[in-house]
Amino acid sequence: MDLLVQIGLVELAVGGLLGWAVVLRSEKPEVLHRIGLKQPRAVLQIHLDYILMGLIMIAIGSVIDDPPALLAGLLIFGTVVNPLLFLPGAFDKANEKKPVYRLIAIASFLAISVALVWAAILGPA
Repeated sequence: MDLLVQIGLVELAVGGLLGWAVVLRSEKPEVLHRIGLKQPRAVLQIHLDYILMGLIMIAIGSVIDDPPALLAGLLIFGTVVNPLLFLPGAFDKANEKKPVYRLIAIASFLAISVALVWAAILGPA
């Protein structure tokens, strides 16, 4: 099985498992507050983003045979990191202003943007 498809399936599984945290957010929000989560909506955003990123990886991995290593690396980095960008702000919005956060966010958005355009140009084999 293609590496991109495998990683996409893992991302779907992570997104699916995060559905339990979404239920917790609704049913027992005090649990999330107890661990310091100030923005519980971020749980839903991460859940949905991992599902979408997993679908993107499965689609590209199914359509592009033997993608260049750089393309695969950019896709993997972007689809793994992008959903996690909701996490620091969930604990403290000030985290999103920190230079290291901004650097990681720019790198992740740049990686996924370049990779998706590159994949579109390559198209199906």
